[in-house]
Amino acid sequence: MTKESNQVRESLVFNPEINKVKFSTTGNTACPFCEVDQLTDIYKTDGHKIWLKNKFPTIEKAEMTVIIESDKHVGDVSNYGKKENQEIFRFAFNCWEEMIASGNFRSVLMFKNFGPRSGGSLRHPHFQVVGLPNVNGYAEIKKENFSGLLIHKNSVDITLSDHPVMGFVEFNVSIRSLSAVEKLADQVQKITAFLLSDYMHGHCDSYNLFFYHFEDQYICKIVPRFITSPYFIGYKLSQVNNQDYLEELAETLRKLLKAD
Repeated sequence: MTKESNQVRESLVFNPEINKVKFSTTGNTACPFCEVDQLTDIYKTDGHKIWLKNKFPTIEKAEMTVIIESDKHVGDVSNYGKKENQEIFRFAFNCWEEMIASGNFRSVLMFKNFGPRSGGSLRHPHFQVVGLPNVNGYAEIKKENFSGLLIHKNSVDITLSDHPVMGFVEFNVSIRSLSAVEKLADQVQKITAFLLSDYMHGHCDSYNLFFYHFEDQYICKIVPRFITSPYFIGYKLSQVNNQDYLEELAETLRKLLKAD
């Protein structure tokens, strides 16, 4: 027996017909993000960075946009040069803030998929910025989802979640002002590089970045991706590693960040 909730959680509506068109168009052709001269509905550019309307808006009643990070097809946050990565983050945050400032959306979500288990469909590096006029994308997000074991504290705070959104391991990198976005970019780069090289003995090949403007902070949540737990899929129950493992992982990151 469970108590019934009086509130029905809002869902995003996915359009499978547009998804069919997307895969029939991009599935067996050259990367569309590499063919820059074929891109349309471009909002803003800065060097090789391009913000444009998503050509295949699979979510109904949403303004779906894409930020192409680089002309490097196999580029990634984890392997860009330091300055290039900082510039990408600055550009992405400016685009995200512009959509928020428009006042046209109940919430504006920014995230990045990387790797075969991340939920992404294109290898070319990109962020997604999605404006939702009718849905509060933060409805299920709580302050405790960003708390946990302290790894680093200065102009950038880093925690290892003890109350993750999905689990098992989630790093939270937060700043209080956009003037520190380059420092946030540096720390995210170090952590993603660690995840793709040393974490789980090199068996991690995918991650997500989720961005939040939450209370007085800008937060990037870094989530290494594996097969999703059935507890979460079936019951929305997140899992977290035991305290000993969390302490060990936090200490590993402290040493890594201090060494740099």
